Amino acid sequence: MPDTPLDHIRNFSIIAHIDHGKSTLADRLIQSTGTVAAREMKEQLLDNMELERERGITIKAQTVRILYKAKDGETYTLNLMDTPGHVDFAYEVSRSLAACEGSLLVVDASQGVEAQTLANVYQAIDANHEIVPILNKIDLPAAEPARVKQQIEDVIGLDASDAVEISAKTGLNIEGVLEAIVTRLPPPQGDAKATLKALLVDSWYDSYLGVVVLVRVKDGQLRKGQRVRMMSNGAAHTIEQVGIFTPKMIAADSLGPGEMGYMTAAIKMVSDTNVGDTITDDRAPAASALPGFKPSVPVVWCGLYPVDADDFEKLRDSVGKLRLNDSSFHYEAETSAALGLGYRCGFLGLLHLEIVQERLSREFGLDLIATAPSVVYKLKKTNGEEIELHNPADMPDPSVIAEIQEPWIKATIMVPDDYLGPVLTLCNERRGRQVELTYVGNRAMAMYRLPLNEVVFDFYDRLKSISRGYASFDYQVDGYEAGDLVKISILVNAEPVDALSFMAHRGQADRRGRSICERLKELIPRQLFKIPIQAAIGGRVIARETISALSKDVTAKCYGGDISRKRKLLDKQKEGKKRMRQFGKVEIPQSAFIAALKMDA
Repeated sequence: MPDTPLDHIRNFSIIAHIDHGKSTLADRLIQSTGTVAAREMKEQLLDNMELERERGITIKAQTVRILYKAKDGETYTLNLMDTPGHVDFAYEVSRSLAACEGSLLVVDASQGVEAQTLANVYQAIDANHEIVPILNKIDLPAAEPARVKQQIEDVIGLDASDAVEISAKTGLNIEGVLEAIVTRLPPPQGDAKATLKALLVDSWYDSYLGVVVLVRVKDGQLRKGQRVRMMSNGAAHTIEQVGIFTPKMIAADSLGPGEMGYMTAAIKMVSDTNVGDTITDDRAPAASALPGFKPSVPVVWCGLYPVDADDFEKLRDSVGKLRLNDSSFHYEAETSAALGLGYRCGFLGLLHLEIVQERLSREFGLDLIATAPSVVYKLKKTNGEEIELHNPADMPDPSVIAEIQEPWIKATIMVPDDYLGPVLTLCNERRGRQVELTYVGNRAMAMYRLPLNEVVFDFYDRLKSISRGYASFDYQVDGYEAGDLVKISILVNAEPVDALSFMAHRGQADRRGRSICERLKELIPRQLFKIPIQAAIGGRVIARETISALSKDVTAKCYGGDISRKRKLLDKQKEGKKRMRQFGKVEIPQSAFIAALKMDA
């Protein structure tokens, strides 16, 4: 354990675009070194969340210790971190990279460099990593290793002449990867005799052990029974257990410099463990903390409310525990007239929102309603005050607003030349501004500035459908700009419905308002009176649909006779309907809310 010499330890992460074979390569490395018994081996071993296995994506970075006997006869300890590939989990990647010294850059030998390949490799370069390029899937008939090597050199600027060519699926040349890790990646630095400094990389809640903390020891020793302190908040705890992942949790006596493992200390308070914090000895604390991580900035916000109001306490506990395991998830309490008590939650993207919702429902048994996703706007008032607007329902009176600023992003889209036209048209439709357009072989790389509000709904789905799945997309937030934005309120029977209000650009307000009114007309059940559904900007109605009344045949019992008798019954019915409409309450069913909010606006 801690007596492993530093030059025999390698900490590395596997980075790549989605579906280029990170998790499969991790499987082969574990399998070929005999870390896991053959009978326990399964596909995507490190994707242990049910949701990850179902969707075939990595959501959480996972760590595992591998022992490898190299060709030089020495045994090396390799700490592997498998990372997600999707843009919404980029924060998970950045944390993993901070705990390692090197990266394996996996590139599909048939598809080549994609947008997320670029994003992840730049993060690794920022973390001062040594990078080993690996060409995966070279057994495919469409594989073109020479072209992809050239592409890595042209696009990324990495020397790919000695890239390791493998097939993670068949296990071809996995030995070459292990040798490259040992010979080409640097060992960690650290001093076993110095004061304890350990980086808190991740944490999660275990119902038996309390909070489990994933740590990377930089200096000193982390021992069972030691009293440690969290430097950000001063909370002190006595360590009950330290250990490593193989990938099962295996207890150990201590962890030394350069090692990765876990610790438990009967931590009950979720707030005591902040990701990126420095753990030090309580009796002899370190003078300064480790650099840690930049806090994540949510780009999409939406309200989450329990379907049953009695579940609010359960929701409060659940979001606290989930926040511990996913530090890029933010939340704050809020109330809504239509939906009661809930939380305004911040996410890194729509997939992240979907995954969090799904995890709350599966892992904590919650039945939730999510309001329409929105971005954070900055409002400048006429009195000079600046405020942030998370929820369109909270927007102040337009007369006191001098300017509304919306967030913009810088997007990198890589697409085969054949589909470039429709992709550029889509970006222009979404108010995009082209920054750059370059070519690498037969692939175009378009850089655009786009308003985030136009991207959070269905931009990614549209991009994939018009490019038949070939386009890849990555973005980062690139400041705020003033825009001609308006708040669209939805009124049902002249009553505003908070949860359905949203912000839009004035040029697209009519179309968006009309489509939500049409959708609600189909979703709200008919009543005995007419129901008007309106979309309005301030006092001006921009779209209207009417749900016709259910009609009871009041003249059914009239057999012949004078027409005035029938007329009298019909007039009486009409009066009743008018009174109903005046006092009638329209209950919008939960299912209609959810369907309207899922609308591809």
